[in-house]
Amino acid sequence: MILKNAIDSLASVLFPAPCAICGDTLTSASRIPVCGPCLDELESIPDPVCACCGRPLVAPSSGTAQLSLSMQAADLRCRLCRSNFYAFDRARSFAVYNRALSEAILLLKYEQVTALAGWFGARLARLALEAWPDWRADVVVPVPLHRDRRRERGYNQAELIAKPVARRLKLRLDADLLIRTKPRPAQLVLSRTEHWKSVRGAYATRGGMKIDNLRVLLVDDVLTTGATLDACSRALKKAGASQVFGLTVGRVRSGMAAAVYAPAAQSIRQPS
Repeated sequence: MILKNAIDSLASVLFPAPCAICGDTLTSASRIPVCGPCLDELESIPDPVCACCGRPLVAPSSGTAQLSLSMQAADLRCRLCRSNFYAFDRARSFAVYNRALSEAILLLKYEQVTALAGWFGARLARLALEAWPDWRADVVVPVPLHRDRRRERGYNQAELIAKPVARRLKLRLDADLLIRTKPRPAQLVLSRTEHWKSVRGAYATRGGMKIDNLRVLLVDDVLTTGATLDACSRALKKAGASQVFGLTVGRVRSGMAAAVYAPAAQSIRQPS
């Protein structure tokens, strides 16, 4: 450890590099070009959260989105999950999707800073073990990219994150079980309604794959409305999966205000 610290210090002096997020000079050599303060900005999801979808739950108060909560302490559920809105069984996220996490995910997706996938994957594996001590899955499946998007980018960031998750949980990784059949719309920013429409029927299981009674752990980078995990889960369960769990690196804060987008999402959600 002493030798490593000495080497890191020497490397930072001889080859100073800026943090890819804030621009400050890095003080140690690392495969991840992000400084400690920026990594510290990644905020864990605060309790309480919905026992099903992992959405942060806030008590009703003046000026706060009104969320209807089930008050059994051991099984808090948001209004959507009490009505079985989502097709997945549970979902959890590592951190709030803030500025620092947004920048880090962009580095992974578009700047080929693939070492971040291992860093994210280690935290998702730990989250799975902490959240579900009695939970068991059979296979880890990354949310797939459409073939055109994958060809353009050269890799699927969800798959890179899923690999260390599978390794740490000692589970099989199957990146071919699920495919995206419809490309994402060209526009960069989608409304909630557009997002739900864009993933409706966009995923399918690959022909010939054995899925009956599989318990699947889905891995993705960001959970925004839950539409992507929902669409993937519907495809998997239609093919025979018994349970689907979701793990994502980030969770968009607006997910706290479920009541705001629930009516629009409900109107275009795939039928059960």
